[in-house]
Amino acid sequence: MTTNNNLSSNNPQNVTDYPNNNTYFLVWNLKEELPQEQVQGVFRRVCALIVNLNNSALDRFPDSKASCVMSIGYEAWLKLDLPKPLPKELKSFETIAGVKHSAIATKGDLHFHIRADVKSFAYDMATVISGFMKEIADCVVEVQGFRYWDSRSILGFVDGTENPHGAERGYFAIIGDQDPAYKGGSYLFVQKYLHNLDAWKSLPVEEQEKVIGRSKEQDIEMSDEVKPKNSHIALANIGDDFKVVRDNMPFGNVATNEMGTYFICYASTFTTVEKMLRNMFLGDPVGNYDRILDFSTAVTGTLFFAPSMDMLDEFGG
Repeated sequence: MTTNNNLSSNNPQNVTDYPNNNTYFLVWNLKEELPQEQVQGVFRRVCALIVNLNNSALDRFPDSKASCVMSIGYEAWLKLDLPKPLPKELKSFETIAGVKHSAIATKGDLHFHIRADVKSFAYDMATVISGFMKEIADCVVEVQGFRYWDSRSILGFVDGTENPHGAERGYFAIIGDQDPAYKGGSYLFVQKYLHNLDAWKSLPVEEQEKVIGRSKEQDIEMSDEVKPKNSHIALANIGDDFKVVRDNMPFGNVATNEMGTYFICYASTFTTVEKMLRNMFLGDPVGNYDRILDFSTAVTGTLFFAPSMDMLDEFGG
């Protein structure tokens, strides 16, 4: 069994970048019936591929803002016989069941977060990754996100206003000395939300603003005296000392009327994310759940770990 003692792990993947114009989110589950040697062999090649794709994009198209972050789920970490002890907070996410709404848990072994200002770059990355992955895994989630106006969600409100900026992005997103063996890594949590746009659009703008806790046009947060206690802002933001880096992207399929938001956040500690989710789905106090959930249903929920680029390079060695 490989231990962490000889792993260099300081150079993070591109987890602190801002959302780009085009994004692919891919979740793959490893096939159960394949020989362990085959799965591990392809996994090593994929790790090396991700390092190569990122380096190539930086060299060939430095202004494209193209990158790919690869993350690994708890069960896959064990199956692939990756280093032990594991990252301190890596585990299988468990459903958080509220009185009315639930943050469901779904299986996910490997997650790929592909960004690019030009869709061609994102498409090419997704295609070449899938060419390797289909030998050992099935793609269970593919979401193609896009920038909607001035970084708004499909609901029409600006998304990500509370994100940290500057050096704070690294502080809140990347593991430091609290877990030295995995320094430079990051916890990744994702949820695919589907929105009931007919019900949402039936609300007057003033009521929509009360659900979110911000003005729709100007993106100004309501004062604490005015902001409803069950608004999204009141429950999802748990204090200046507990932040995550969100890279949410809207997506839409006109033919199936599947419109939604892919919620994605990187964090130096999953405990922060859990507290946010419990506030939203259970309520604070219990029963005072996030009213946005009356219009937004989480259909996936998975925790991953994004190793540092150095560690990913060593996995592929």
